[in-house]
Amino acid sequence: MKPVQLSRKRASVKSSRPPGILMVDDDVALLRVVRDALISHLRCEVDTSPRPEYGFELALKKSYDLFIFDFQMPMIDGAMLFFLIGKVYNYMQPPRIVPPLLLVSGKADEQRAQELLREPGVRGLVAKPFSMNRLLDKAKECVPGMESLA
Repeated sequence: MKPVQLSRKRASVKSSRPPGILMVDDDVALLRVVRDALISHLRCEVDTSPRPEYGFELALKKSYDLFIFDFQMPMIDGAMLFFLIGKVYNYMQPPRIVPPLLLVSGKADEQRAQELLREPGVRGLVAKPFSMNRLLDKAKECVPGMESLA
């Protein structure tokens, strides 16, 4: 039997599985509205959680193509959650690729929020309140090949 070669390359989004998105935000109403908009306009699967610790568990159990995290949440903010997931992914066997992060924030002009945009993997910051079209466009930018629904 030949040994199996494992690759760290990201699987193409054109596979039979629709792209997966994990959204974590402590605003439950916003989670519901964004989830509904994503699944009605884009070919994707969306998991949501108002609790960062549950979002962390989901990120370890499932594979995602995009993370959308609130910048400011109680206990663990979106940046810290992304950092923690990245650390665990790097120590998994085999290591997993960390999906890009799209931050949403009511404090987008804060210096720390602007500094996060320079971090590897952080693909954008969408200021609250935001237009749903802007968020959908940003999600499509972050996941090449994600298809719009007619």
